[in-house]
Amino acid sequence: MKYWRTPLDLDRVKIPRGTVHIIIERCKGCSFCIEYCPKDVLAFSEDYNRKGYHYPKVLETGLCVNCNLCEMICPDFAIFSLPEPDPADSVDAPQAAAAIEGAVESAQRSTAGSSAN
Repeated sequence: MKYWRTPLDLDRVKIPRGTVHIIIERCKGCSFCIEYCPKDVLAFSEDYNRKGYHYPKVLETGLCVNCNLCEMICPDFAIFSLPEPDPADSVDAPQAAAAIEGAVESAQRSTAGSSAN
C-alpha cells in the first residue's frame, strides 16, 4: 500500500507473520481459505488427498500475515496459522519454533490415527 503521507509511527510498526499449516486429509476442497485470504498465500494443489479432493497449498512462505481468516472460515478445521516468533523479541526463538513444530506434528499424527479407525 502506498501512503500519500508517511505515518509518524512507521518505524515502530511490525507486520505480523505467520506460518500456514494444512491438514491434508481433513480438507474437502471447498476453496473458502483460498478465496478469503487477503494476501493470496494459498492456491489449489494439483495433488489429491485420500478423499479425492484437491487441497490448498502455500504458494510462498513468508507472505502470511497471520490474520487467521483461513482458520475461521474452514468448515472442516483443516487449516490453521501459527505466529512466527520475531527473532528480535525473543532469545529463545529456536526453542519456540521447535515447540511449534512439535505441536503441528502431534496434531497431524492424531488426525492420521483417528482417520485410520
